[in-house]
Amino acid sequence: MPFPASRPRRLRRTPALRRAVAQTRVHPADLVLPLFVREGLTEPRPIESMPGVVQHTRDSLRKAVVSAVHAGVGGIMLYAVPATRDADGSGGIDPAGILNVAIRDVIAEVGDATVIISDLCLDEFTSHGHCGVLRPDGSVDNDETLARYGQMALAQAEAGAHVLGASGMMDGQIGYVRSVLDSAGDTDTAMLAYAAKYASACYGPFRDAVESALDGDRRTYQQDPANAVEALREVRLDIAEGADIVMVKPALPYLDIVAAVAAESEVPVAAYQVSGEYAMVEAAAAKGWIDRERMIVETVTSIRRAGAQMICTYWAEELAGILRADY
Repeated sequence: MPFPASRPRRLRRTPALRRAVAQTRVHPADLVLPLFVREGLTEPRPIESMPGVVQHTRDSLRKAVVSAVHAGVGGIMLYAVPATRDADGSGGIDPAGILNVAIRDVIAEVGDATVIISDLCLDEFTSHGHCGVLRPDGSVDNDETLARYGQMALAQAEAGAHVLGASGMMDGQIGYVRSVLDSAGDTDTAMLAYAAKYASACYGPFRDAVESALDGDRRTYQQDPANAVEALREVRLDIAEGADIVMVKPALPYLDIVAAVAAESEVPVAAYQVSGEYAMVEAAAAKGWIDRERMIVETVTSIRRAGAQMICTYWAEELAGILRADY
């Protein structure tokens, strides 16, 4: 047999060669770290289904954000767990509510040194666990929910959030909130649309993290996992309504959607490596079945390769350290 004329292996021979020709690179600034703060805690509380992740106190949250900034992480995404909830999620609107207080805390601590993204959704604050206001028959009232989102948006923007992460998957939420902000004279606060948020089984550990009261599911408003064209329609609608960034969630089961959105989006594309993705890797690594660090790097690289410019991951700070050591 003749020897091959082309030998692609030449460029894989050493780590330095592989780095030199790498087509996809992840930088710490690409990463967004989700953090949880719980009202009333006196010390951080571990989340059993997410090893290494905690519910923070207000003080430990401030320290965690400073640490992430020093690591070079590009952004922080804030979620809050209130001590009490009601049917309308009023704690999310109250300026003295835990999320709005936490936004002010971290802005006071780090200012514009990183991007502070707040969760614009009712699910953490409602006694029923849904992302919106319920009708008497138990269904989510889309338009009444938008009115609540507008109130939440004003409170979060006033607290100082740089970006509002609209995660509720209500029709028209981006356009409505943008109009509320603009009418109030706030044309600077950006909107991140959870444009293609799928009704996924990967959210289980997150619901532990926020102590969700959800009974049932969110399939009437979150994206059907069987559909791709509909997801692109959602993205186009959000961009037309004024979204500054669009996001696909979860990430790994939907890399095809990430790639499709990145191919046509005129705004930056984010993807969220969600709690279930994190928990599966951590559980397999704890069993010794996989190389944990390699899997972290590989999964996040695959999301970046698919086209996401911003990657929300619970490994953001750890990965930033790994990347600095590698490059």
